[in-house]
Amino acid sequence: MYEYVQITLFVQIRASSWMCPDDFMADGIYAVLIADIVASTARRDVRALLRKNLAAASEKHLRQKLIRLPYSVTAGDEFQTITAELPALPALILDLRSALRPLSLRVGVGIGRVSGRIQPPVNQLTGEAFELARRAIESIKEGRLFKFNVLTAFASGNEDFNETINLIYGLHDTLVLQITAKQWEAIGTFLSRQTLAPTARRLKVDISTVSRNLKRGYYWQLAETVNRAGSFIERTFG
Repeated sequence: MYEYVQITLFVQIRASSWMCPDDFMADGIYAVLIADIVASTARRDVRALLRKNLAAASEKHLRQKLIRLPYSVTAGDEFQTITAELPALPALILDLRSALRPLSLRVGVGIGRVSGRIQPPVNQLTGEAFELARRAIESIKEGRLFKFNVLTAFASGNEDFNETINLIYGLHDTLVLQITAKQWEAIGTFLSRQTLAPTARRLKVDISTVSRNLKRGYYWQLAETVNRAGSFIERTFG
């Protein structure tokens, strides 16, 4: 049996174009991502895994302009950042889930304003976005969203948006919870290569094996969620 640790992510969103932290004041709507590790006592190496995987994810996502500030561990095994482009948020969440394996993530999203200039350290920043992110993570921990387990929660001032996006991700998470370690390996490799042949070479398996693992790991459903949820977020807050 695989041991795993669950992480909780919370995100809040801004709809404008990407800018470096020193280039702007916090005068728009932003996405604040907060993550904390659930059942961290399940494995002794959780802190080392978190530091290693989070550093790599931070470098990658800053380079891709998916986040505005590096991921920062803010309390125990909790970390957070402010994300960049609003429509790219679903893609960021999926890539972060893959990048932090074998740690497993629960994701929450809060949408609102940030007080003051956006600059590191992120744990010194405050505002509505952070409060909504905290509310989202608590809704997952307390099981207030649905009568089934979820890994993702959104919170904003738009209740129609909240209800719809939370249902989408609630159904999405039902699939995520069933993905095996081998299937996550195929998904993570495919995310970085985007075609079957290079993925198969990297994993040292044949193309049919990659295709089978992607299908059984619900990759195409996850990818469709990324596309549709990204469009929905853009239409709502763009």
